[in-house]
Amino acid sequence: MFGKKVITRTIKATIINIIMAILITVAFIYIIQLFFGKEINEGVSLINMMSVEVANIKLEEATIDEEESRLQNYPEYGTQYATIKIPKIDVNLPVYYGNTLDILKKGVGQSGGSYFPGEGGSIIYMGHNSANVFRRFSELQKGNEIIVTTSYGEYKYKIYDMQIIKETEMEKLPIQRDREILMVYTCYPFRNIGYTTQRYVVYAEPVEK
Repeated sequence: MFGKKVITRTIKATIINIIMAILITVAFIYIIQLFFGKEINEGVSLINMMSVEVANIKLEEATIDEEESRLQNYPEYGTQYATIKIPKIDVNLPVYYGNTLDILKKGVGQSGGSYFPGEGGSIIYMGHNSANVFRRFSELQKGNEIIVTTSYGEYKYKIYDMQIIKETEMEKLPIQRDREILMVYTCYPFRNIGYTTQRYVVYAEPVEK
């Protein structure tokens, strides 16, 4: 009988210790997030942006044929030339021409090998998957609107597809001249910490005016 009481007390003490450990861990995580959340998100974003940067190396090899271009003046590399709005997920971010780590820290980048809105070809945007950029991409649905406002006009696009692709599947981010498609992608899984080999791509086509 005495032995059963000892075992019972031991089990109860163990359960209490486990519960206390869980509560302390949760409280510790909450305190860290409360005081250092911004720094942690920036650190995670930097790691994941490196993953985005690697994927863009092949895209940079393609260039726009200047004879086919329709814009009067092109933005300088590294400068902001537009904003992108995705009302469904409350995104309203600056768009920069280029895709370096410094650019992606400031907002959304555009592949130097892709076309610009209104030129009639493939447009490729990318951004990291932090909370204030594209983490809510999973909430997007077909038919949702993306609005790109440039220094030379406003362009509206409607989402028609979403795909999870491997970073090596560059054929799923085609740069083509005969059809205007806006492709926006980020690292996947959205809350992954560290290098990731997958991308979540949103495909949108121009809304007829």
